[in-house]
Amino acid sequence: MTLTESPPSVYQGQFGEFTINQSDRKSVIIYRTALMVAALSFAIASALILLNNNPTTIQAITPLYTVFCLALGVSLLTIHIYLAPLHRTLQLFWLIGCISSFVFGHFDSQPFAVTVYTQPLSLLGIGFIFAALTGIYFKEAFCFNRLETKVLTFTVPILLLGHLVGVLPIQAEQVLLGIWAILFLVFALRKAVQEIPADIGDKSVFAYLKAERTSKA
Repeated sequence: MTLTESPPSVYQGQFGEFTINQSDRKSVIIYRTALMVAALSFAIASALILLNNNPTTIQAITPLYTVFCLALGVSLLTIHIYLAPLHRTLQLFWLIGCISSFVFGHFDSQPFAVTVYTQPLSLLGIGFIFAALTGIYFKEAFCFNRLETKVLTFTVPILLLGHLVGVLPIQAEQVLLGIWAILFLVFALRKAVQEIPADIGDKSVFAYLKAERTSKA
């Protein structure tokens, strides 16, 4: 018996019909898998900070953060966003954050997590990573009206900006970090069971916007 791929599904979009093929579905699976890896690594790192804070666990946060950054980069590569400039901006934020993280991680004698905590100004560079992540939360909140991403869209900036300017007590920062880690996991888990076509969106809109950019060029 010969195995063949199922024919592409045809949908009616705002600007005409479009098809969803295996490549589209694969990109969504990669996006969601990357989000899950990012959420798990972030949750584990957060648990180490909140529940078992000692020199050994602090050192373990660095590789977990590296995995988080790489997974976030994959998710930003495969996410479907109608506005190309916004998509590129989020990817640029990720790149700036990664470069800043590399600099602070390799040119400071302290563990990475200690550097970020004791030198809040480091967030002016590293924070771009989390700005990119917040962009994903905002996109998901806008497109799918998800409660957890609505909360995360505000929680992340409040925690980071609060730490940057030094207005949040330690207990408040711990609570916000715990909320962030839990809701990030909830978000990733809910994405895993969502219908795949929803994450692909209306491909006729992508085609229309691309044609507009081409005509203007």
